[in-house]
Amino acid sequence: MNPSINQALRLITLWIAWLLAMLFHVDLGLMPLFHGQSPEIHSHVQEGALPLLFGAMLGYFLLPLIAMVLIAYAATTVGPATRWRSWRRIHFWFSVVYSVTNVPHLIADILVPDARLDQIVLMVALTVFGLLINVEAWRWWRQTP
Repeated sequence: MNPSINQALRLITLWIAWLLAMLFHVDLGLMPLFHGQSPEIHSHVQEGALPLLFGAMLGYFLLPLIAMVLIAYAATTVGPATRWRSWRRIHFWFSVVYSVTNVPHLIADILVPDARLDQIVLMVALTVFGLLINVEAWRWWRQTP
């Protein structure tokens, strides 16, 4: 690895891009509301399970934010970088989980009968950002302290 490359900065930048794309995905999904149309997709989730679903989505959005803060602390800590080695490993596997969750969502968006191109483009972007996060997270984990 080239020690002059700042993987932590790349990771934070990629996570920010990923989060913005995720927010745009949600925002564009709701845009029909502003034009008198329904954005409703037939759901199989029972109404009583919605608080659990909303909590899961909150966690899905918050975990990357927490990851970015931990990346920043790991990259700017004083002392031996080996203290953060386990976090680098955890972060890599965490990023893989997020990439794995993006792929089925992309496939589902493509297969929806009334699929919207903007949603598919954003899911492709999310998937690409996720894969780039995986690559940089791997490099950051394997980087010698």
